[in-house]
Parts: sequence; C-alpha cells; structure tokens
Amino acid sequence: MRILFLSDNFPPEVNAPASRTFEHCRLWVKAGHEVTVITCAPNFPRGRVFDGYRNSLRSVEMVDGIRVVRVWSYITANEGFARRVLDYMSFMVSATFASLFQRRVDVVVATSPQFFTACAGWAVGFCKRVPYVFELRDIWPESIKAVGAMGDSRLFRLLERLELFLYRRAARIVSVTHSFRRNLIERGIDGGKIDVITNGVDLSRYLRDRRMRSWNSGSDSRVAFVAGYIRTHGLAHGLDTILEVAARLQQR
Repeated sequence: MRILFLSDNFPPEVNAPASRTFEHCRLWVKAGHEVTVITCAPNFPRGRVFDGYRNSLRSVEMVDGIRVVRVWSYITANEGFARRVLDYMSFMVSATFASLFQRRVDVVVATSPQFFTACAGWAVGFCKRVPYVFELRDIWPESIKAVGAMGDSRLFRLLERLELFLYRRAARIVSVTHSFRRNLIERGIDGGKIDVITNGVDLSRYLRDRRMRSWNSGSDSRVAFVAGYIRTHGLAHGLDTILEVAARLQQR
C-alpha cells in the first residue's frame, strides 16, 4: 500500500505527534508499504528551525525508509493563539499543494490535534479520489476552550462545524482513547467507522536497562516501586492530579 501521511511535526522534533507518526511509519515501511510523510521544517517548540534545515519551499529526505517531504510554513513559537493558527493554516495550504504532486497514493492519513492538517487530508483525498483517514489525538477546538484560550464565540462554533464536517467525510477515524470515540458518537458520528488505537510503549527499550532490573530486585523498599508520567506537560493535562497522587503514596 502507498500511504501518504500529513503531520506538521516529525523527527528530529521530539514531541508526541512527531514520535507517534515516526513509529507508525517506520513499522509500515518494515511491513512492506511505501510511506511518504509531508511535514514542515523542524522547529517545535521554540519556533526556530533546527540546525541543518531550512524553511524552504520543498525538500526531500529519506528517514529509515520513509520518504519525508518538508514544505514551507509560517513558523512561530508554541504560544499565542493567532500566530499559531496562522502557522497551522500555512502548513495546510503548503501540504495540500505538495500532496497533489504525489503521483501514486492509495490512502491519505492526516493527524490532529489541530485539524487544519485534517482539512488538507480531506482535500487531498477528495482530489485524488482515495480514502482519507483522520487520526484523532485530541478533541480540537474543544481543547482550546478547556484551557481558556478561546471562549464560546461565533468563531468557536464555526470551528466546531468544520470539525464535524471532517469527521463525517473521513473514511475511518483512528482515536487514541475510548472517551474520544464516545464523544464523537454522542455528537452524531457513525461509531462503526471509529477505531481506537491507544498509545503504547516498546517495552524492549526499557527492560534492557540495568538500572530498571536493579530497582526491581532491590532490597530497599523505598525504591522497589517506581512510577512515572511520560507524556506532554501542558495546560490541558491536569498535572495537579499527579502531584496529589504522589503525595498520597508518600503518606502510605
């Protein structure tokens, strides 16, 4: 299968969407599929292009068998609403245009949380007459409202209508949580086309660590139990809960 994947984050960036996209694409290549990723110049989170890269109109590289096409976008730091939306929209336009020149495509996959990338995925799927798959990693724009970056305005309601349009037009929706799936079904989206594929961990990378084995076999009860929160630290993640749990565990 020839897979076209749209994501505005990709290694050497190390955030969640970049890592998740890379791991999926790497395994698809290993399984014998042809994978092309359209992304932008690495710059997250400071809005500065990484050394060795340029924010050019188009560049192509191979990464672990993945064909990576980088396109121009308006680059800004991961803060502020207006400039970030301009960043998202510029990538949407550039990714759509670049995708039209990909000659052989069987399916186009577009990933959130910001759904302007999904807009590009729908447009490319429509133009090329191939299925478009929406990978849903966050409920957007609701997540913006949840952190107080946007109120219940006319613009917010317009974005919600666009969100529902993209869900309805998707051939499949891949959600990372069961709660997202329930949310979409409650809002009228066909549950039969929603698959839940949660995030996971490659345990082989950690079981080889000698320190982990020593912790598990240690006689000191204070280090016999190890817990970690390994994901994004942001406004929407309620990390106060983690601190409260840690405090209660110490009391035990």
